[in-house]
Amino acid sequence: FNNLYITPAYAGVEGVTQFTAFHRSQWLGYESSFGDGGAPTTQMLSFTAPIYKLKSGFGAYVTNDRLGPQNNSELQAMYAYHLGIKDNKLSIGVKLGMYAQTIDFDRYRPTQDPDPLLKQSGKDSQIKPDLGLGIFYRSEKYYAGFGINHIIKSEFDFGIDSARNALENHMNITAGYYYEVNFDLKLTPTILVKTDFKEYSFDIGLIATLKDKMWAGLSFRQAEAANVLLGYSFLKDKSLKLGYAIDVVVKDQQAKGEPLKRKREVRQ
Repeated sequence: FNNLYITPAYAGVEGVTQFTAFHRSQWLGYESSFGDGGAPTTQMLSFTAPIYKLKSGFGAYVTNDRLGPQNNSELQAMYAYHLGIKDNKLSIGVKLGMYAQTIDFDRYRPTQDPDPLLKQSGKDSQIKPDLGLGIFYRSEKYYAGFGINHIIKSEFDFGIDSARNALENHMNITAGYYYEVNFDLKLTPTILVKTDFKEYSFDIGLIATLKDKMWAGLSFRQAEAANVLLGYSFLKDKSLKLGYAIDVVVKDQQAKGEPLKRKREVRQ
C-alpha cells in the first residue's frame, strides 16, 4: 500500500489520481519514565497522478517521523516516465526533495557530565537536499520495482564535528503477484526487501481481496514480527479505502537491561 515511498517510479503507474494518508504508532501503550519523547510515531501524506500527454506521472509525499528526542521530516516530489511494452508498463523515476532533522537536546540523558556531544540546549534543526531513483514494472498479473534513496548522502552535524552523521544509501526491492481464484476472490502474495548495503530485512505477505471491496492479510517481518491487515472499500466506485494493521513482535519482546510491565510490544 506504499509503493510511492518505496520507489519514485511508481508515480502515475496505476493511471488514476490517488491520495493516501498513513499513521503508525509503534510500541502501543509504552510511556517513557524519563519524559524523553515516548514511543515513536510516523505520519505520511502522498499524492500521485498520471500525465497522459507526456506518458509519465507525478507524485509527492511528506513524512513526519518522531523518534524520541529526534524528529525526521521529508518533503519529496517525483517524476516518472512510462514506457509501454505491449500491454505492460516500465516506469523510470526520480525524486528530489528535502530531508530535515530536528533534535531536542534537553531530552537526552548523558551518561557522563559534561557530555561533549551535548554542548547546547533546546531544539536545533537542519535541512538538507535529498535525491532518489527507481524503476517499476507493472503488468496485469504482477509488478516489481526497486528504489535507491539518499544518493547525495547529506550530512547533519548540528555544529558538532564529532556528531557528524550522513544519510546512508538505502535500497528497496518489492514485488507482487495477482492471482484470481475466482470472480469474487483474489490473492496477492508480496515481498519487500530493504537494505542499507550493510544489513537487510525482508517482509513477505499475502492479501486476500473479496469482491474488490474487502481485504484481509498476513505478513511476516524477518525474525521480528507478524502483521495482520484488514481493509474495506467505500463509495459506489470503491474509490475510498480504509485499512488497519497491527504488528505483534514475536522475537526479543522484552527490552534488554530493563524489565517491562508489558511482555508484548504491539505496533499499529
